[in-house]
Amino acid sequence: MENKLDLSCCGTNCSVCSFYGNMCAGCNACKGKVFHAPEGGVCQIYECSILKNGYEDCKNCAELPCAIWRATKDPALSDEEFENSILERVNNLKGK
Repeated sequence: MENKLDLSCCGTNCSVCSFYGNMCAGCNACKGKVFHAPEGGVCQIYECSILKNGYEDCKNCAELPCAIWRATKDPALSDEEFENSILERVNNLKGK
C-alpha cells in the first residue's frame, strides 16, 4: 500500500517517478508546487481539490475526471495514452 505522499491528489502514483524523492517530494508534500507545475504557481488540480474544495484528493469529486484534468494533458502522451493515464489515476483513487 502506498503511503499518503506517494499517491498524489489526482491519483498519480509518485513513487514510480524518477524525480520523486530527489527533485520532487510529491504534490501533497509540496502543497501543489511540484517542479512541473506552472512557473511560480500551483498545480491546477491540486488548487481545485485541496485549496478550493478542501478535499484530501479528487476521489470524492462528483466531476471526476473533470475539465481541469483534461486541460493538464502531458503533450508527450498520445490521446489514447492520456485516456489510459486518466483511467489509471481514477482507479488509484478508488483503491482498485
